[in-house]
This record gives sequence, C-alpha cells and structure tokens, in this order.
Amino acid sequence: MASIVTVLRRIKRLSLPSLQKPAIERLCRDLGHHWRNRELDPATTLALFMQQVIHGNAPCSEVRHLGGQQFSASAYCQARSRLPLPLLQTLLKQVVDAALPASGRREHLWHGHRTFHIDGSSFTMPDTAPLRAAFGTPSGQKPGCGFPVAHLLALFSASTGLLLEAWASPLYTADLAFASEAQERLRPGDVLLGDENFSGYSHLALLMQRQLHGLFPLHSGRLADFTAGRPHTKNGKNQVAGLPRSRWIKSLGHNDQLVEYFKPKARPRWLSKEQFDALPKSIIVRELRRTVRRRGRPPLVLSMVTTLLDPIKYPAADLLKLRVRRWDVETNLRHLKTTMKMDELHCKSEAGVRKELAVFCLVYNLVRVVMLEGAQRQSVAVARISFADALKWMRHARRGEQMPTLVVNPERSGRLEPRALKRRWNKYPKLTRARGTTVRKQRN
Repeated sequence: MASIVTVLRRIKRLSLPSLQKPAIERLCRDLGHHWRNRELDPATTLALFMQQVIHGNAPCSEVRHLGGQQFSASAYCQARSRLPLPLLQTLLKQVVDAALPASGRREHLWHGHRTFHIDGSSFTMPDTAPLRAAFGTPSGQKPGCGFPVAHLLALFSASTGLLLEAWASPLYTADLAFASEAQERLRPGDVLLGDENFSGYSHLALLMQRQLHGLFPLHSGRLADFTAGRPHTKNGKNQVAGLPRSRWIKSLGHNDQLVEYFKPKARPRWLSKEQFDALPKSIIVRELRRTVRRRGRPPLVLSMVTTLLDPIKYPAADLLKLRVRRWDVETNLRHLKTTMKMDELHCKSEAGVRKELAVFCLVYNLVRVVMLEGAQRQSVAVARISFADALKWMRHARRGEQMPTLVVNPERSGRLEPRALKRRWNKYPKLTRARGTTVRKQRN
C-alpha cells in the first residue's frame, strides 16, 4: 500500500483517504467483516493484492518479496480469499467517484456533455469445475482441452479512460444484459457510445426514458433509406421486404434525417416485462451516413443512429468525429487485458475471480489518474500519455519520488490496423482430449 498510495498522495487530482488503513478497517466493520490483528489484516492484504496486480499479476509466492514481509504463499492466498467482495467494489466506486469529476472539466466535455464508451470482451481463468459451472467454456470445446471463459462488459469514460464498472458473466451473455445497470451509472445528459448491438429500439428508448443520449453504428439488420417521403413498413408479420422499418419524418441535410422507430412486438430477453411495457410505442431518432476517405485505403462508409436530434447544436461532422473515437475503447481494453495481463486470471473460485477483477479495475483507474495528472502537467491530451509508462512508474516509484515527465505517444489520427497477429506462435499440436487421458495413452 505504501508504494502506491504514498506515491499517489503527490497527485493533486485525487485524494485517497478510502485506501488508507483506518478507512478500510472502518468499511470492513460496516460490512460485518471480522478479522484478527495479525500480519495479514485486510488493509495489508489489499495493499499486497494491489502490488501483485501492478507487477503483472505476479505469482502468490512472489508477493512476500514485493511487500518485504515474511509469510507463506498459502497464508497470503487465505487472507486474500477472506477479503469481502463488497469491500473491493465499494473502494472501486469511491476511487471512480473521486476521479470522475475530471471528466466534467470543460476540456473533457463534448458539446457540454460527458461521453462514455461501453463494450464487451472476455477473459480466461483456470480450468476448475466451479469456474466451468459459473462461466462456461467455448462451444465445441471438449472437457479438459481448454479453459473457462467469462464475458466482460466494461463502461469507460470516453474523455479520461476511467473504468466506471465491469461486469463478469457467463461466456455467452449478451452485452445488453447489463445495459440497464450501465445506464444507472450515468446521469441525465450523458452520451453513451457502443457498437451496433446497442442501436436497437429498446435500448435507444430506454436511454431516452432516462434522459440519456446515445450514438451507435446503425444495426446491420436495419435498412436506412434517405429518400424524402419514402414508404416504410412496420414491425410484425406483415413486413414488406426491401422497405425500411422506420417512418421518414424530416431531412436535416445530405444523408441526414429524422425517422420514427416503432416498438417491436417481441420483448428482448435482457429487458424485464415491466421495463418493456413502460417503453413508448415509437421514438424519433436521427440517422446519418458519412464517408471517411483515407489516403492509400478505400473509403469507409459509416451509418449511424443517435438521439441527438438538433443538427445545429450537433453537426454531422462533429458526430462523425465522436463516432470514430469510439475505437478508443479497444485501446482501453488492451491496456487492461494485455498491458496489465488481465486476459488470464489466476483464482480458482468464482468469488476469487470476481475479487481479482475488482482489484485489476481499481489499479487500472489509479494508473489513469496518473495519466490525467501527467496530461495536465505536460499540456497534452490524456489519450497521448503512455499507459505503459505510467504503469511502470507506479510499479517502481520510491517513497517521496516526484512524478516524472511521462512518455507522450505520437499523434496517430486516422490510423487503422488489421486485427491480425504478427508474431507466430509455436506449432505444438492442440489437445483434443483431456490431458490425463492423453498421458495414460502415451504410457501404454
């Protein structure tokens, strides 16, 4: 705890009383958690847990060397398992609440609105029976030939990169399953950006019902026709093929229009019956389409739908720039999963995995606070501050050390890289049956 919290005390942007030992013990008592006054008390265990994560999720046997203390790996694992999950979740929320006002600063607002990214991902964990039962495995995977995989939904501040919340669920859970909970973390006027899964009628209507805004890619299953006064068809059995399911209302410019979406007959599984019944029969949204031209590459056509209807207050060009920045969420997830090595968690129980995830999110946000401070001191956009450099400084900083000038990444506007790996992995054959069965067969 000393090497992280003491270092961050020098950052004016964030006060960390919630991570001090008295506050942690007080919160434990409030949660009804009892402990004995030994070396691995809750505050010390949490400090070591954070050190473990910030050092690349180091093995439990290495933690005593990081903390300069004498205890066994088994003792540390038992102490870590005794930490209440609500304690970690509460601390994460307190850190976010302390740091998030930075996203309300003028330089972090878009047309006076806070903006947020939501996206789904996944992570793996050890192959144990409890984790297989809790999270599941990829379809077609034989028992003993792979690892359980969890679905991860993350909500980020678009301007600061702070992680508000992360939901872990069984592998084949839809992103929209936690959409309602994600909206509860926002406040009226906020703008949410996501992929096309979030552009359906029910999600858009729920956003508008809560006085929130959304900007999403138009769903590939929805036809957009910008012809003035065009015919349309409604949801239901009598749909006419080739006609849009939205009613044209008004043209706002070239490939920019107001349309009416109709409530579907079937209720989405992620929405409760009470919520679905409370949605209006139709909503008015804005559809627009723009072509992005890139040097040396074919043009990219982007179709969007948004609840930001005013073309004067929200010009199409500004909406396009905001839409293109949606890919920043992929960078945030890469920092979390690859740079911090969260793509493979180590705990062997469901409760342990959820605690490990909460501490990863907590440390990630502390790194983001360092980046915000570095961006302000160096007068650059926070997106250009190196996450890896901020993480390394937090990992190796000494007590009383001043925050250095952090590495600033070059401007890479319009960059588009293929989703492909350059490094070739080894060509060992993959397991097609449980390892124990394979070993016995080879011995015979």
